[in-house]
Amino acid sequence: MHDALAPTPTVDSDHPAVISFAEATASGARGIRERAVKLYYAVRDGVRYDPYSLQLTVPGLRASSTLQAGRGWCVPKAILLAACCRAIEIPARLGFADVKNHLSTARLRQVMNSDVFYWHGYTAIQLDGEWVKATPAFNIELCEKFRIKPLEFDGTEDSIYHPFDLEGRKHMEYLRFHDEYDDLPLDEIMASYAKHYSRALYEAPRGDFDRDVEEETRGKGS
Repeated sequence: MHDALAPTPTVDSDHPAVISFAEATASGARGIRERAVKLYYAVRDGVRYDPYSLQLTVPGLRASSTLQAGRGWCVPKAILLAACCRAIEIPARLGFADVKNHLSTARLRQVMNSDVFYWHGYTAIQLDGEWVKATPAFNIELCEKFRIKPLEFDGTEDSIYHPFDLEGRKHMEYLRFHDEYDDLPLDEIMASYAKHYSRALYEAPRGDFDRDVEEETRGKGS
């Protein structure tokens, strides 16, 4: 359990900015569960989801780096949530799954040449002796634009993606769950990306994800 509380090269829960953010967010919460829930929503909605901000280095994936940038994709957002939990003495680990995402932007589909997101990240948090999954990736504004049901988290049940969106279209299909880790298994992730994705994923112009979402969803709202 000590390892699920300790800082690591990516889960830098001892960074002053992470500690300050976690303590300020959890302030006033009654009990550990409520603290974890407040942290979840702060990371989900306070840090914008942006897969164009792909960084595959330890410095780029650190919780403190994501907090400073104010945006990130699923893995760094999961790392940030884990770091915030650890900063206020809540055990947390990094979990991963391979998922088939049926909704994305045209640019992302082009550079990935796949609808499978390998090593999609979530956070495993220990509350009352049980490990629960929390997925803080998609901020509320993104969910509303894509007509996706937002992922809620109450600290008692797993919070993982719904199979269908609000229009009944396929959204997210879990193909395989990997293990849960005390620190980021970057070498394993990189080996999987090298196997399944072309270098275009790393070399493509980053662009403006918010603008691409606007174009992708124009006329599709309620």
